[in-house]
Amino acid sequence: MAGNRKAAAVYAVALCALVLAAAATTARAATCNPASLSPCMSAIMLGAPPTQGCCVQLRAQQPCLCQYARDPSYRSYVTSPSAKRAVQACNVKANC
Repeated sequence: MAGNRKAAAVYAVALCALVLAAAATTARAATCNPASLSPCMSAIMLGAPPTQGCCVQLRAQQPCLCQYARDPSYRSYVTSPSAKRAVQACNVKANC
């Protein structure tokens, strides 16, 4: 039970960090919005299978994925094994 609470807390902190960083990035690029990947959080953070909504957002943000991978704020999220599995499961090409 304590492990579940700890995992939930880590997930919440990571999600907050991603959303805050997204706000800063939104000002730089109107079309690239990492916050729109929020439907993918369980796939990226926990390794859950991506939902249809996640795949829709991954496809919409596909041109931005390499940009996110170069950004130190997002790199560990978008290059994680779970994120790579989600991208592959959604048939999204991210050739960085």
